[in-house]
Amino acid sequence: MNFIYRLLLTFNATSLIIVIYLVKEEVLINEFHLILCGLPNYISYILYFLVPIFLTFISILIARYLGEDNIFIGTIKSIEQANNTFLPSYLGYFFVALSIPFVDTLVFVFAILFVFTFLSQTLYFNPLFLIFRYHFYYLTTTNEIKIFVITRRILKAPKETEFEKLKRINDFTFIDLT
Repeated sequence: MNFIYRLLLTFNATSLIIVIYLVKEEVLINEFHLILCGLPNYISYILYFLVPIFLTFISILIARYLGEDNIFIGTIKSIEQANNTFLPSYLGYFFVALSIPFVDTLVFVFAILFVFTFLSQTLYFNPLFLIFRYHFYYLTTTNEIKIFVITRRILKAPKETEFEKLKRINDFTFIDLT
């Protein structure tokens, strides 16, 4: 289950490249059937954007089936917010998507980004989690281990931070569903 979940998170984290490319190329759903031909272009673009949002929602629901872990009070040495850390990477993805001229190039670039994101073991940052009010943090434990936590909580006080039911994505990445 963990492997499939990590594949889904990786796809969610990189799928916006496909959305940007489809919008740039003006690929429209109203071209696929006569019933749809009267739809305005922006409907296609909204639907393209809703697919990654829906898949992100599904990944949040599936997370409850991951293994549990916890972090006890007093074991966190420092908290570093990571929300803004990854946004430059995503802006880079958008510029790459805008400059891709052909579908086969898109497939190749997407495959490379997908593999590197999957193998990075910690880069499951998905800006769409922000829509669901999740935040991203790097927590450094008293043992000097840096972990990545996705949570709805606002974390400020390291010594008072505790997670009783974290879901383990991998050894360094966790999601808090409470």
